Amino acid sequence: MVKFIINGGKPLEGIIEVKGAKNAALKIFPLALMTEEKIRISNLPEIEDVKRAEEMLVALGHSVKNIKKGEAEIQRKSKKCVNLSAELVRKFRASIMFVGPLLATCGEAFFPHPGGCVIGAGTRPIDIFLDGFIKMGVKVEKKENEYRLTAKRIKGAEFFFQRVSVTATESLMTTACLAKGKTILKNCAMEPEITALANFLNSIGAKIEGAGTPTIKITGVEKLRGGEYKIIPDRIEAGSFAIMAAASNRGKVIIQNCEPQHIEALWGIFDRIRVNYKIEKDSVIISPSKKIIATDITTHEYPGFATDLQSPYTVLMTQAHGSSLIHETIYDRRLLFTDLLAQMGANIIMADPHRVVVSGPTELHGRKLVSPDLRAGMALVIAALAARGKTEIENIYQIERGYEDLVGRLKGLGAEIEKINN
Repeated sequence: MVKFIINGGKPLEGIIEVKGAKNAALKIFPLALMTEEKIRISNLPEIEDVKRAEEMLVALGHSVKNIKKGEAEIQRKSKKCVNLSAELVRKFRASIMFVGPLLATCGEAFFPHPGGCVIGAGTRPIDIFLDGFIKMGVKVEKKENEYRLTAKRIKGAEFFFQRVSVTATESLMTTACLAKGKTILKNCAMEPEITALANFLNSIGAKIEGAGTPTIKITGVEKLRGGEYKIIPDRIEAGSFAIMAAASNRGKVIIQNCEPQHIEALWGIFDRIRVNYKIEKDSVIISPSKKIIATDITTHEYPGFATDLQSPYTVLMTQAHGSSLIHETIYDRRLLFTDLLAQMGANIIMADPHRVVVSGPTELHGRKLVSPDLRAGMALVIAALAARGKTEIENIYQIERGYEDLVGRLKGLGAEIEKINN
């Protein structure tokens, strides 16, 4: 059993660097299916989900060449395999991004329901993807928990997303690049990762307008070229580290290589709760605060308060003065981890599956815990760093899906954390 051992209550101080965005990195690998030329990737995070994306591309018969740390080269080698590895599909939800490129270039895709963690595995439907593909001329066949999609030629279409979805927006936008005719996508997600993906696609020959707005227009082209793609900094990682420093509140932490404008909703909240911070061009400085004041949040699609930062923020509120209402509007299961915080001594009342009330400040105590998902896992790390005594966190694969060398980077701030294998 691999786990983290954390001795909490230690001052955190120093510099920590943000790695490339997980949610941008995973979406670039399927693009290798859409061009015969090489795509070179830089600022690539070395995390478990990226390894799964690389393995998926190789399993489909294509090439992944790791040049050096943080850089890779991907290239299509054949069009024979249209079956997505069931083992890999069940490990990361972004595997569905391979479906559109397979349909656009091979006319067929076969796969089971995508997985990930308790937030994604089997609980997040893919109907919005299937509805979009059907609009684009795809035939969908479902048998038990498996799907077979076929299309003679992807055609342009007009599609309205009944709910805002980042991955569905990216999937249909990408697929439409090789469709016949024009595609108009409405009620699109607006995250920075979507804009970055569209900019890269345009650089290799796609014709996309409006990425980063609710309406995206794509004119299909016959082929795409190769190119170079530098992954943008991970805004969720930057926000998590900022919240971690605020919760520790014992030293100055400098978060480097980030894009502060990508998480402006967090800075607005920091102003209200009186966190002592300073934003610079590509860094954020978190200094000790005199008194953190409890404030409610409601998660919302970008540019609102990110659901992926809700779990860390909930931990911060255990150290704030007063009561705060945390309202999770995106995922049903995301607040279930608060029971683990209660075991550590937090004063948390669950009003319903979407809302909890946190009262603080409370002293947290080390416990033996199991990480339920990626973002809750990071929240437990933050709680353990702020807690008194030793905390053991198991199922750390879920955490390492999204955070590169977390132990090494936290040690650089003075944290007492070890990764051990019993």
